[in-house]
Amino acid sequence: MTRTVPVPHGLPMERDAGPFDPPREISRLREARPVSPLVFPDGHEGWLVTGYDAVRRLMADTRFSSRQDIGVLHVPYETPGMPAATEPSPQVPGLFIAMDPPEHTRLRKRLTGAFTVRRMKQLEDHITDIVERQLDELARLTPPVDLVKEFALPVPSLVICELLGVPYADRENFQVNSAKFLVKDQSLEEKVAAYSALTTYLSELVTHKRAAPDEDILSDLARHDDLTIEELTGSAFLLLLAGHETTANMLALGTFALLEHPEQLAELRADPDLLPDAVEELMRYLSVVDILYRYATEDIELGGETIGKGSTVVVSMLAANHDPQRFDDPDTLDIHRKARGHLSFGHGIHQCLGQQLARIEMRAGFEGLLRRFPVLELAIPAGEVKLRTDMNIYGVHELPVTSSAEGQRRRPR
Repeated sequence: MTRTVPVPHGLPMERDAGPFDPPREISRLREARPVSPLVFPDGHEGWLVTGYDAVRRLMADTRFSSRQDIGVLHVPYETPGMPAATEPSPQVPGLFIAMDPPEHTRLRKRLTGAFTVRRMKQLEDHITDIVERQLDELARLTPPVDLVKEFALPVPSLVICELLGVPYADRENFQVNSAKFLVKDQSLEEKVAAYSALTTYLSELVTHKRAAPDEDILSDLARHDDLTIEELTGSAFLLLLAGHETTANMLALGTFALLEHPEQLAELRADPDLLPDAVEELMRYLSVVDILYRYATEDIELGGETIGKGSTVVVSMLAANHDPQRFDDPDTLDIHRKARGHLSFGHGIHQCLGQQLARIEMRAGFEGLLRRFPVLELAIPAGEVKLRTDMNIYGVHELPVTSSAEGQRRRPR
């Protein structure tokens, strides 16, 4: 049942309820009208979906298309310097996150075997070694140090580079360009330049792997003759971007959240067996991939509303993961919570392919960091931490911390 509430003009973006909670207006909309009309800056009358049940149903319904080439995808916030879209975006070969079946099924199927739970478990010790080596480097630095630069970003970058077969020496190239590509208000020219630099590099890489394959995921993909170089490049772009940006932001923002909840942090230090549930709770609580988009291919009923064919639908994963209809006291971080069922990895056919890898990296990362640095503190006031509100993946730009050298021991082997 809905209540009468003002229709928002543009997506509410300001984190006025704190760095970890949805914007207050988003929360009010979810309580009053979980499927709400939304007027976009270009005048398009689309929809915003914030309720957990409605988001879950939408994500499972393939009539809500992920494609960007069948209708204009309207942007729900102002993008200075970028013209409003007047026609659909061309489909990018290999970028299966923006595809529907059967093309989505064909491309994703090629990768399913690379990301099985069993294969990820086999990598666990290796990932732990990567974490420990990075913590060794961190321990050598004179505090304060930026945890993003020295730990949260290098760990998933090292892991995804090894898995994909991307030389780690090239990391600065893809980290800088992926950051430019993800900035919300970056000019169109800068976004195109960053995307072009990334795809040119990856095209050369996958062409080399097709000619001389190695033991890595991109080589496995390149062995499939039915995939073109353009499709291999698009898939490599998606895996590289998703494989380091999301986990890096979870490690940094998750550490910030724990430092801001010292009683939770103390319990986690005292009982590392709480870590698996704590990781799930941090993913729910933080929801670094907040906003997703869908395109209605026909008139569809959702949550008592009729979403018209051609509508752009904005999905707030953060609001859904903070829905009190699904999670008790949702705006509270509770590492004892059984938060499975959260939507941070998506739902339906587009559920994150690398979710088991991400879980292993986060468990190893948080466990190692808390064990090696038993006294970890922010080096600046919490209010001065630079939040990534300007990015399509939420997190912190920097996290300056100080630490105690006491107890900086490696994990027993």
